[in-house]
Amino acid sequence: MYRDYRDQQEFVDFYLPFGGKMRKDNRWVKLAELVPWEEAEEPYKGSLANTGMGQPAKDSRIAFGALLIKEILGLTDEETVLQIQENPYLQYFLGYHEYQEEPLFDPSMMTHFRKRFQMEMVGQINETMVKQAWTKKDRKKEPQEAHDDESRDQEESEDPGHENDDIQEENNKGKLLVDATCSPADITYPTDTGLLNKAREKTEKFIDELYAKVKDIMKKPRTYRKKARKQFLSFSKSRKPRKKKIRKTLRQQLNYIKRNLSHIITLAEKVGVQNLPKKQYREMLIIQELYRQQREMHEQHMHKTPDRIVSISQPHVRPIKRGKASVDTEFMDRLSWDNYGEGKDLPEQIERYKERTGVYPESVHADKIYRTRENRKYCKERNIRLSGPPLGRPRKILSENTPEAKAHKQQIREDENARIPVEGKFGQCKRKYSMNRIMTKLKNTSETTIAMTILVVNLMKMLKDSFLSIFDAAIFKMLGHYFVFFNIKSSY
Repeated sequence: MYRDYRDQQEFVDFYLPFGGKMRKDNRWVKLAELVPWEEAEEPYKGSLANTGMGQPAKDSRIAFGALLIKEILGLTDEETVLQIQENPYLQYFLGYHEYQEEPLFDPSMMTHFRKRFQMEMVGQINETMVKQAWTKKDRKKEPQEAHDDESRDQEESEDPGHENDDIQEENNKGKLLVDATCSPADITYPTDTGLLNKAREKTEKFIDELYAKVKDIMKKPRTYRKKARKQFLSFSKSRKPRKKKIRKTLRQQLNYIKRNLSHIITLAEKVGVQNLPKKQYREMLIIQELYRQQREMHEQHMHKTPDRIVSISQPHVRPIKRGKASVDTEFMDRLSWDNYGEGKDLPEQIERYKERTGVYPESVHADKIYRTRENRKYCKERNIRLSGPPLGRPRKILSENTPEAKAHKQQIREDENARIPVEGKFGQCKRKYSMNRIMTKLKNTSETTIAMTILVVNLMKMLKDSFLSIFDAAIFKMLGHYFVFFNIKSSY
């Protein structure tokens, strides 16, 4: 069941039982004006069962606002609920028209909020929020500035010498900054022996739970758990175990898991697979795949396999040895849990830039991984300058081409300096917000957390500019925005 609670009164009518008035220039009051709440309404309602039964669901503004508060303040789910309960400004931000003394919802509801706001939904809200800010900027444009633009356009159209310049200006404007980064997941550093030991312990627990249902009709299977535990502890206490000892421990743990899985299958046939809890059945499937991967690597003397599982609780996380890809306005164009080369995404990101602005960028600033032959060809066909030195050997500097060589070197240096804000924004996302360590466990909730971080970075930038009253000059210089496209990888 869902009810629409969008009946918030004017700011001055917000009721405080302990007296006094709230300030209209408070940051949460300003933020409430910047967030496109209506954009979150329909997708949120669509994610509900809508059976007309049960307790009414929380309003979309409460759900989405609570996620924003958590990300902005860097709180846990429990602390977020307490802060909302204690702060009238936060309650106003969530759409209430008077102060509520009791907790507005249970902390466990935060997980349901993240599930209902999928990554694509948050991305669309982000797009809408930025477009509204651009529209507001256009309305604030000075009449004289608009007149100067019209006069300049008229002069250039009358001057035949600027014909090619008009074509260039029409097709290529602004700069596109592109890079990728890696958001670590909150899991234990994975080792093959540690993963197998944890899998073995879980299979032993499964056997205990299944046997409890059929203990009257059969004898309990042997698991040798004490012996297996003793062998693993003996290995784990070794300071620098040799390769031979590592392989021996892996073989032992694999054999124990193989035995346990066969016992689980036998017990499940008697109990009925359909009677197994959903979580237990899921973990059993994950352990079976983990066993297959580890057995294959052990037999082939290898240390890598496709879609390698490094966490039983979060099997979607993939190991990435090192990964990297921001400025005033951020858009997340791709999030992947697999280790991939982000250089292949450049054409798609340029097309997204054109979709948002109506024109191709004048230049693209990216690191070496993006400067492939295919990407260079793609940019050249669209008259886009891709930063960095050209392919091949450096040109020999002679007396006649010295000025040109110096200018080219200076251009390369300026292109590299233009990429500095990308790394700076990544630092902000990871130091101030939650992208440095994704604490959520599920794949979809982790994606929502990352998308919320990007939206909050945009929102706080807009808030800062609204306080400074320089909204035009800061983010939204006409046809001179910096667009930054996130390619998010996830790893341990």
